[in-house]
Amino acid sequence: MKKLLLCASIVALASCSKTERVIHEVEYPDRPAVEVTENPLMNAYFGDLHVHTKNSFDAYITGTRTTADDAYRFAKGDSIDNGAGIQIKISGPPLDFYGVTDHGEYMGVIAAMDSRTSKDPLTKTKTGKSIFGLMGGGRDARMQAFIDIGTTIVTGEEIEDIYDLEFIDSAWAFNVNAAEQHYEPGKFTTFAAYEYTNMNIIGSIDDNLGATNLHRNVVFKDKAPTRLFTTLNSTNPEDLWTWMNKQREEGVDVIAIPHNSNGSNGQMFATTMTDGSPLTKEYAENRMVNEPIVEMTQVKGTSETHPLLSPEDELADHELYEILVGMPTLAEIVPGSFVRQSLARGIEFEKRLGTNPYAFGFIGSSDTHVAAPSLSEEEHFGKFSHDLDMANRQSIPPKGGKDWSNVEMEESDLAVISTAQYGASGLAGVWAEANTREHIFEAMARKETFATSGPRLKARFFAGEYGGDILDAPDMLERVYRNGSPMGATITGGVASPDFVVWAMKDPGGYPLQRVQIVKVWSEGDEYKEAIYDVACAGGASPDIDTNRCPDNGATVDLSTCKTNNETGASELKALWQDPAYEQGQKVAYYVRGIENPKCRWSSWDAMRNGTPPNPNMKATVQDRVWTSPIWVMPK
Repeated sequence: MKKLLLCASIVALASCSKTERVIHEVEYPDRPAVEVTENPLMNAYFGDLHVHTKNSFDAYITGTRTTADDAYRFAKGDSIDNGAGIQIKISGPPLDFYGVTDHGEYMGVIAAMDSRTSKDPLTKTKTGKSIFGLMGGGRDARMQAFIDIGTTIVTGEEIEDIYDLEFIDSAWAFNVNAAEQHYEPGKFTTFAAYEYTNMNIIGSIDDNLGATNLHRNVVFKDKAPTRLFTTLNSTNPEDLWTWMNKQREEGVDVIAIPHNSNGSNGQMFATTMTDGSPLTKEYAENRMVNEPIVEMTQVKGTSETHPLLSPEDELADHELYEILVGMPTLAEIVPGSFVRQSLARGIEFEKRLGTNPYAFGFIGSSDTHVAAPSLSEEEHFGKFSHDLDMANRQSIPPKGGKDWSNVEMEESDLAVISTAQYGASGLAGVWAEANTREHIFEAMARKETFATSGPRLKARFFAGEYGGDILDAPDMLERVYRNGSPMGATITGGVASPDFVVWAMKDPGGYPLQRVQIVKVWSEGDEYKEAIYDVACAGGASPDIDTNRCPDNGATVDLSTCKTNNETGASELKALWQDPAYEQGQKVAYYVRGIENPKCRWSSWDAMRNGTPPNPNMKATVQDRVWTSPIWVMPK
């Protein structure tokens, strides 16, 4: 029997302990059981829980031909075709866990309708013939047929001739089987998962003003149902939660992960229930049972905050995606669209209801539609197969131009072609005892999770009562767990501020850290409050006592070469911190944000290789980052 000693491969941020123990044998069909060893002090694992293959209607129509099997092979280090004949491979080492999340609505149907590659009866349907040009009408007719499919996902009114439930069940079974075949407990964890593609129409269908994003990725722990609940069953997320509750009653554990709240026009973290009625305690409890974590960042932008909502946060403009999904319509910049302000909103609801509907943890993921996340600025291949076209990316002057002096480009142009706004992001991080479904799922349920905007950055966050020597103690991790609580926890505040322990480490193959911050969030009535404290600075510098900011560490980027002076950054940063503005009895959420040194954004890499200056309408550099789940401090 093979034994996997997980702790031996962890270099930093988790130490092996004499209290390690073998937990159990993991068995799965047609393969020998594997004995897995757990580390009670937790290991960091990286993964992606937002991945689309050809079974997603929008991925297939844009050229993706890879399957769930290909997706899992990519995550484990293999090269795959991006859909345009170009081989792509993951940046950095293989991932630790992965979940293919094809859209549940019409899963696999578009691929089955393609008569060029399929003999399924779906090829003979009216919709199938329209999309693949067999009925005439040209490109416009095909596009209209595709729009019709997208519209039914929004309205919940299925297209009868292609709503073949038995076929959809079989496509889902294929994805589930791929997850089972690629699951290697102790080495590589897979989850059966799908996307519930909920959107609310703006105006009427005829207005064509777009829709707000209320999508969720639904992830099953170790068992999966044979039939999915999609927007074609109900467009109300509360009905999804009812279905999920029923799954648990039948022994199928499951969570949902909201994403792209930045395109929800405030509806993802609203002040009312779905039907517009006042938010109740029952709603709040039901939501947190089903949605303990949210996706902080992905290719379509970061949902932490926005400069208009956080004007004192000089780093609030990270990879903003300011349009609605798939539409040139600008999204509204309102508190219910962003995670930071929604944490404060949740605290206010807890004061009123006794339960917090927005006490969520954080992860990142990619939303790739080529089965593979693009996580590197230097080698960014985008979301769709056509995203490698630099003209489409708008990273180089059009028509062979050498500069941007005669290029008239309105900001709306960047909104219409959203490829220009895509970021090379992101990853889910968990702290778990072992790399198994059980342990990673439970880490997500208890919110001991973190998000990164692409790199393999690690961060840990604890609150409790710790001595001044804690950061240098050889038994630091034993003590922080024993005398306090990790990220995702709620603790009771005392007379004085808790001690907060922060520990962040750079990606071993990436750029150094510039600083680590603690973000504090609270509410005063309906007014949302925040404060940001730099708590550890590169180079051993101390934050300014008045501004709470680190001094400039001199990090620079040469845009003509994309070279950086990495010696100005840190490989790791630690801090023991107390809140200088702590108020006994105040309900507060704290989370950590670790910031890398600046580097070239992918668009500047394109420009450098093309021998042209970066597009002035795009940010030339980027500072990737890591966010921990919050710790909530509540009064006695």
